[in-house]
Amino acid sequence: MNHQLKILVVYYSQSGQLREIIDTIVAPIKDAQVVFKQLEPVEPFPFPWRKQQFFDAMPECVLGRPRANKPLDTVDEAYDLVILGYQPWFLSPSQPVEAFLQSADAKKILAGKPVITVSGCRNMWLNAQERIKGYLSGIGARLVGNIALVDTHHNLISLFTIQRWAFKGKKDGHPILPPAGVQQQDIEASHRFAAPVAQALHEGKWDDLQDQLVALGSVNVLPSLVVLENRGTKPFRFFANFISKKGGPGEESRQGRVWIYRNLLPIAVIILSPISAVSAYITLVTKRKQLNEDVAYYKGVKLKQQ
Repeated sequence: MNHQLKILVVYYSQSGQLREIIDTIVAPIKDAQVVFKQLEPVEPFPFPWRKQQFFDAMPECVLGRPRANKPLDTVDEAYDLVILGYQPWFLSPSQPVEAFLQSADAKKILAGKPVITVSGCRNMWLNAQERIKGYLSGIGARLVGNIALVDTHHNLISLFTIQRWAFKGKKDGHPILPPAGVQQQDIEASHRFAAPVAQALHEGKWDDLQDQLVALGSVNVLPSLVVLENRGTKPFRFFANFISKKGGPGEESRQGRVWIYRNLLPIAVIILSPISAVSAYITLVTKRKQLNEDVAYYKGVKLKQQ
């Protein structure tokens, strides 16, 4: 009897866009059973968010102290491939995904398995992906592919559209703004990733999968965003500690500091975005080799420590 190939999709999506992306990717893989498991926090996160509530979630994201999830009911089944779908929050994996990766469920499900990460986000996913690489390595999973779909509009434009979506639930375009999130044509075109994934799944040969996916445009790493993310991690960690010292999630004692952070962040992004673009250009001129190496690294699936 032929072995029935099985793919497990573990994901967390608030808006449903990430699920649409994953559905599009796996739809052409007809001869494998695909099982979807959405992560469910014990205390659900809202969508749309209230602004204060959203920024109050930042410290636990950055410091790796996520809200717990409900247990998954699929830990004892065998799968040939696991697709991990996630969103970056504050340059980190979303709390539900981080909670999963810290759990005993993750070790049971992922140990020894090939894993493909799929993300849909505004534009910054590098640091979140590095965190996930570290978790997968510690679990004993093998990261074999990464597909990162982003909003390809200008950084400042996407900053405004994502806030309309996250805080008001308005995804559709505005007379002067495009629709929020990953462009629909990019979602629909993501079916092209299915063929190399299906081939690797059938042959059990994963070594070249990421190169094939990158050739199809699975990731696009902009030098300016490498510079911006590298600069952003330290301030995020500073404010995460600054806020958490005053209390835990939702506690009134820390809301003043959350308010300060909430109002400083958009200003910082607006100021730093053009500065980082210039800095990336200067770095490209003065340290071209290093920046090109960084771009090549982030397109891959290996972890630097390895």
